[in-house]
Amino acid sequence: MILYYFRTAILYLILIASVRIMGKRQVGQMEPSEFVVTMLVANLASIPMQDEGIPLFSGLVPILTVLGAELVLSTLSMGSIRLRKLLCGKPVILIENGHILQENLRRTRITADELTGHLRLKEVLDLKTVQYAILETNGDLSVFLYPADQPASAKAAGIQAGKQSLPVTVIDDGRLLRENLPLVKKDEAWVDKVLRSHNATRNETFLLTVDGMDKILWLPKEGRK
Repeated sequence: MILYYFRTAILYLILIASVRIMGKRQVGQMEPSEFVVTMLVANLASIPMQDEGIPLFSGLVPILTVLGAELVLSTLSMGSIRLRKLLCGKPVILIENGHILQENLRRTRITADELTGHLRLKEVLDLKTVQYAILETNGDLSVFLYPADQPASAKAAGIQAGKQSLPVTVIDDGRLLRENLPLVKKDEAWVDKVLRSHNATRNETFLLTVDGMDKILWLPKEGRK
């Protein structure tokens, strides 16, 4: 009996360490691949906990193997946008400029009732006040209201609200996303001009975004001199 408790305590500590190694995002904002790994590791740990006939080391090997595979894929996905899209998918716009994109709802298998339910969780009751609603890769819904309808808005203060537009990522961790340039009606010459204004190169750029109002956000990589 003492051995049984000892084995359970070791596996419990291994699971805690595994979740810590995979990162804080494992707890609240899991990507599809991370969710699979978490469920798989939990199931693998339950087998040697319940069966004393299975050597403890034999129970640890598959857990460490799955954990190692997850860490390798996570590292590779940081350097490969294609692999990241394959493992995690891409955000999907469900509402754009107040218009519900019904084809995207069907593609993500989200009903109108589910959409309004997600909006209620964001304390939004009137669909007409929503400018953008984006289904993130972790299953969460990001909601952006029109400027005049935002809490403590300019509308309530009697001030004319300005326009807003969805930012589009142009450079992600040093990589130019050429497929996004037509979305903002830009080209590589424009990108090079923006980089020159910051005395930076693409490799020195962590993030570059631009919206429909030509509002630019440029962030350098850490350690850039």
